Amino acid sequence: MGVCVGRDGLYILFMFVLVIVTDLVLCRTLPGDPDPCDSTTSQREFEKLRSDQLTVLINGYSESRIPLLQTIVASYSAASIVSSILVLWGNPNTADHVLDQLYQNLTQYSPGTASISLIQQSSSSLNARFLPRSSVDTRAVLICDDDVEIDRRSLELAFSVWKSNPDRLVGPFVRSHGFDLQGKEWIYTVHPDKYSIVLTKFMVMKQDYLFDYSCKGGLEMKEMRMVVERMRNCEDILMNFVVADKLRAGPIMVGAERLRDWGDARNEEEVGEGVRDVGLSSRRVEHRKRRGKCIREFHRIMGKMPLLYSYGKVVNSVGEQGLCRKAGKLVFCDRD
Repeated sequence: MGVCVGRDGLYILFMFVLVIVTDLVLCRTLPGDPDPCDSTTSQREFEKLRSDQLTVLINGYSESRIPLLQTIVASYSAASIVSSILVLWGNPNTADHVLDQLYQNLTQYSPGTASISLIQQSSSSLNARFLPRSSVDTRAVLICDDDVEIDRRSLELAFSVWKSNPDRLVGPFVRSHGFDLQGKEWIYTVHPDKYSIVLTKFMVMKQDYLFDYSCKGGLEMKEMRMVVERMRNCEDILMNFVVADKLRAGPIMVGAERLRDWGDARNEEEVGEGVRDVGLSSRRVEHRKRRGKCIREFHRIMGKMPLLYSYGKVVNSVGEQGLCRKAGKLVFCDRD
């Protein structure tokens, strides 16, 4: 059974009966909802899905980030390439009235035409951000966090690159796996000239991979999803494992003109603890160690290392990089 709660009433959806009392305000995912891995509803023919737009699946958890979340949703809703936005709220302890107000703000103050949904997850599991969703009608989905802002041109570039490479993972935030010869173990790291992991801070991919992650792979995949549960981390690394193993190719890095990561631990103090410190990556040393452990666990369970390196990045345009003085500032000469 699915339940949607409004300010003054209730929707109750049985198998064939829909009782409508008031306007919809907030939809939630409950344990009794239809199985997301039901192949008849979750894995639809790729060719029948929309190719001219994408669906944004944005993860939300911290109430202190709600003002930032509202700004980011408004920005996505104004983009013509965005069909719909699903805010996946992963904090089961958030009060109903807070979510009620959040939904009203999201829908009332978003300037675009994209439909907006607020879905309260039944748990805080990071695996839930990759659940197949029957409401998604586009070939491409953008998985992103509630603390990353990107300009519209860069969003359009990422989508354009994905359309040319629909089997690849595409995004501006990349990391790498590596092998520590001294410790004789796999590690999570950053290489200056290669990468093998796109982060879910901003990840464009085809919808099929939601089904592959959540519903395929048998006991092996189930065990790896349990690693994500135990570590409360690494769902993005596991998605990269899944895609690389299936595709035998690495991800694609795209450049961005204006990309703001409010949750990065390197932000200055004035960003505010409520925005910066709630992020997993704010605990940098421990965070990297845990993600290295995830890589080792995934490798152990799969019995192989599927991650493959990619090189370089796609940028919007290549222009002259000389510096000129304009209005008392040094700027690129080919920019007005």
